[in-house]
Amino acid sequence: MEPVHTLEELVVRARAFGPRVVAVPAAESETALAAVVAARRRGIATGLLLGDRDRLVERLWKLEEDPSHHEIVHEPDDRRAAALAVERIRAGEASMLLKGRLPTGDLLRAVLDRAHGLRTGRILSDVMVSEHPAAQPRRVVGITDGGVNVAPGLVEKRSILENAVRVFHRLGFERPVVAVLCAVETPTEAMPHTGEARALAEMAARGEIEGCEVVGPLALDNALFPWAARAKGIEHPLAGRADVLLVPTIEAGNLLGKAFSWLAGKPVAHVIEGARVPVLIPSRVERAEDKLLSIALGLLSSEMER
Repeated sequence: MEPVHTLEELVVRARAFGPRVVAVPAAESETALAAVVAARRRGIATGLLLGDRDRLVERLWKLEEDPSHHEIVHEPDDRRAAALAVERIRAGEASMLLKGRLPTGDLLRAVLDRAHGLRTGRILSDVMVSEHPAAQPRRVVGITDGGVNVAPGLVEKRSILENAVRVFHRLGFERPVVAVLCAVETPTEAMPHTGEARALAEMAARGEIEGCEVVGPLALDNALFPWAARAKGIEHPLAGRADVLLVPTIEAGNLLGKAFSWLAGKPVAHVIEGARVPVLIPSRVERAEDKLLSIALGLLSSEMER
């Protein structure tokens, strides 16, 4: 399979497997509803919409969408809606979970519930997919983890890396290049993340991390631009050619991801890997178009796991 080059290709490829059902707790979010409507019209997904029925019906009609195209469940309490959405997924009645207007923490509490959630035993981590700000021809870039794990250590970083590699395999990347980001390129005891970056690269070189190439430590410029790597005397042949950017902390991932959206003006899609089904936690301020892309990414992830 040819690798995905642009985010619009996510939608094109997802149509071949759709439509699926996306569960949306607290679905009154205007952008989440607009994304589900667009997904239905593009043949990707229909909605299992949980929230205040009257408000949902009203907002769907404002979007010129017949509410009968979607299943609407009246549950105006946000936390109960999240728990019910997870229950319906466990029953096989939906294949992915999209955050509505509730906070990410409330959604993840339902996902991570030990008795009734969507745990698999693997770590959960967010993989954001966007487009390289300057590459010609266009190509996609992943960022992980800016949404779930706050301060991962070496063991957690390895799992986060492997989750991202699985996502990129589903996007057609046979051996994605993962750059382990740090502030500097030379390991130093004063910056523990640099030592962990080197350790991850060494694990991959020994074959302990499979299905990818790992380079690090690298700063952002010499992870994405070969000329920047050459200017700093970095001789690794894959420096500057990263497909996935593994960040050291959630703050770094969150800031970098938002820079792609709000400074570079690039489209973005998110998926949480590691649960029973794809969990989609785009920011509540993200555009409906971005949430549509997340649904497409989730559908591809769900289909490839069959």
